[in-house]
Amino acid sequence: MIHLGLIGFPLGYSLSPKIHTAALKACGLQGDYSLFPIHPDDKQGLKDLLARVRSGEITGLNVTIPHKQNVIEFMDELDLTAQAIGAVNTIYSRDNKLVGDNTDAFGFLKDLNHFLARNQSKIVKRKSAIILGAGGSARAVVYALLNDGWNVNITARRIEQAQELSWRFVGVNVMELNFQTFNLSYLQLIVNTTPIGMTPNIDQSPLPEKLSLPSNTLIYDLVYNPRETKLVKDAHTQGLQATTGLGMLIEQASLSFEIWTGHNPPREILLQSVDQ
Repeated sequence: MIHLGLIGFPLGYSLSPKIHTAALKACGLQGDYSLFPIHPDDKQGLKDLLARVRSGEITGLNVTIPHKQNVIEFMDELDLTAQAIGAVNTIYSRDNKLVGDNTDAFGFLKDLNHFLARNQSKIVKRKSAIILGAGGSARAVVYALLNDGWNVNITARRIEQAQELSWRFVGVNVMELNFQTFNLSYLQLIVNTTPIGMTPNIDQSPLPEKLSLPSNTLIYDLVYNPRETKLVKDAHTQGLQATTGLGMLIEQASLSFEIWTGHNPPREILLQSVDQ
């Protein structure tokens, strides 16, 4: 019996149980996927849950906001990707050791490339992106974009957090969170890695109201619940191409599932599971 789950807080609107339940069924495996909402300050609760992975009681865990960096101190080993990013979204046990991995970067890049393929005419040779936010998800996005040859800029409400991220990744430019002074004309891609706009706060956007963006700007919002965020809706109103992070969610989930089980679930079935 395979026992999987998700650590985060809050978790009430997570689609992960639907996705992984569909993956288990599609691959003919017996198992379940549970939610483990652990408060950011509950360090002992986090430690106790991870002990259940180490013992084999739980096969594997996904990690989401706000624990992608919090869990690192409890890991015995970090995969090279998780080590480079400095954030973990997938945990499993190997030889009684807790291993932290990260499938966010590859999941994001795979889905981004699908998005770009549909909008190839919008991208010029010199690819420039701005990342909103500097948390665990932002680290994965920056890592993915840098490895794909993008010029990466980052901005966050906590400028020191953005600066810390720029110290980890050579070549990242930190910008102040002031859209009045931004020169947006050279940007081809804006990626929101913050939870702003996530259910139930669906009337919020990380960008100011009526901010005019260049016609070649592409918007990628990692938030996937609601299905069309305010950021994406506002972009469509301006005639811009925009997408949510649902595709990334499916891709990173598939990669995590393969790490845990050795099975590669069909993406179309996972997508159908969240459309029901």
